[in-house]
Amino acid sequence: MLEQHYAPVDAATMLGVDSEQVLAWIHSGELAAANVAKTQNAKRPRWRISESELGKFLLRRRHPASVTTSTPKVARRPKPKQYV
Repeated sequence: MLEQHYAPVDAATMLGVDSEQVLAWIHSGELAAANVAKTQNAKRPRWRISESELGKFLLRRRHPASVTTSTPKVARRPKPKQYV
């Protein structure tokens, strides 16, 4: 069965974001996409995002285990000096 591929504009519509945000995710490496332009160094790359990569991206973005949260640091009071 053939897998569906989406242009950044189509993926942006599905995700409810601007197409520039999808391109930023592609350029940062967060969202995997293939350049299907005739030459790899073309002035205008033609990105296509596979359905499986879009699914993996959504799981990484929404799954609680994939989100790194830092615990807030608690300010500790210094221990009182003991005089003997």
